[in-house]
Amino acid sequence: MADAVDKPEAANLKRKITLLNGVALIIGTIIGSGIFVSPKGVIESTNSVGLAIVVWCLSGIFSMLGALCYAELGTSITRSGGDYAYIYAAFGPLCGFLRLWVAILIIRPTTQTIVALTFAEYAAKPFFPECKPPENAIRLLAAVCLCLLTAVNCLSVRWAMRIQSIFTMAKLFALVGIIIIGVVYLGYGKVENFENAFEGNYEPVDLALAFYSGLFAFGGWNFLNFVTEELQDPYKNLPRAIWIAMPMVTVVYVFANIAYFVVLSKSEILSSPAVAVTFADKTIGSFSWVVPIFVALSTFGGVNGILFTSSRLFFIGAQEGHLPNFFSFIHMTRNTPIPSLLFTCATSLAMLLVSDVFALIHYFSQILWLSVALSIAGMLWLRYKEPNIPRPIRINTIIPVTFIACCLFLVIFPIFFNPINFIIGSVITLSGIPVYYLFVVKRESRSPKLRLIGDKLVFFLQVAMELTPSEAEKRLSNE
Repeated sequence: MADAVDKPEAANLKRKITLLNGVALIIGTIIGSGIFVSPKGVIESTNSVGLAIVVWCLSGIFSMLGALCYAELGTSITRSGGDYAYIYAAFGPLCGFLRLWVAILIIRPTTQTIVALTFAEYAAKPFFPECKPPENAIRLLAAVCLCLLTAVNCLSVRWAMRIQSIFTMAKLFALVGIIIIGVVYLGYGKVENFENAFEGNYEPVDLALAFYSGLFAFGGWNFLNFVTEELQDPYKNLPRAIWIAMPMVTVVYVFANIAYFVVLSKSEILSSPAVAVTFADKTIGSFSWVVPIFVALSTFGGVNGILFTSSRLFFIGAQEGHLPNFFSFIHMTRNTPIPSLLFTCATSLAMLLVSDVFALIHYFSQILWLSVALSIAGMLWLRYKEPNIPRPIRINTIIPVTFIACCLFLVIFPIFFNPINFIIGSVITLSGIPVYYLFVVKRESRSPKLRLIGDKLVFFLQVAMELTPSEAEKRLSNE
């Protein structure tokens, strides 16, 4: 039966992601609901309009430096999978598995679920203008969003990328509209909110918290690295996409915040549950209903981008033997990783049953920065360990060293104020060690009967879903 599973001709994911798609993927995953709903973390910490703008600029520059490090990583380690692939290559399979473990257990499903819930809340808001939409209705609509986008991703990579591009353009259109309104108000001389702009909190703790909020808003700058194997001409288009997307996001973030500050006072921003709605109420009045629509469009595109990249992470994990090999299978004609897409959707739907899914992601903010630091440290280690591998891009060593130091600060600093999040995140991460040795290292010791049952199940699903092993999985199975 195992032979039957291996009979179909092996395939692989195709390079269908263009430069424009790559730019849309980066922008679409960075810009979610935050810039529309609650961009107040920075101003809350600094209590200064001028300093807040500086923090937004520096956060964008810092994220750009990290993205440049990932450009070298993505062009020297050409596998998809992002952090997982880089940590695996530099530090071995156990470290790679632990990164995959937390991604499966918490990071990816909670991130997708939170963005889907935000989409559902704002999509339902026009039907409940006087009150908050019912929670069950929000969760049901979030589930529909996840299932619909999973179906699209299963059917066609090009359609998934078209959705990404269209909805990225929609969110940029909305933010450009906000910026233009701010410029018009500024042209009419509305500058009172910028008086004494740099008076505020300059305490190290406040500045650190401000940068933490700013950098969190730029999360997603490394997502294109999760799909490197599907990017057309990655040696050229990966760095190009970064050079186009990151400055664009930084400019949009900075000028959108300036527009908010032109129209709204600090107290109005801090007290507003949705800053863009308050902004629209004061500027376009009866047309402010368009803001929830644009937030819904923005988050819908965000869900698509996270779903697309998450499925590729699990696909690569299965190719490396860290997940069941079934998740590395591809549809015979559509060349989409249907099993890993369905798995991604299922884990997100399961998170919808958690009463407070938002609390889960807090445990892993520091773990995420730690994995980024490890990836870039792995880049420096591989320069020493394997100096002769091709490196189309090689950045100055000062950049990754500085970036690693800043990442470690972002990991260590919050421990002094809220150690419980880091402790829980670390415990869950380390719980993957016994899982690795029991189910990855020892998986060949399964009983022949269990193997036969597993092979029959895989063969049935393979025939029913028209799947074939990927080329890498086929090669590994023959070794």
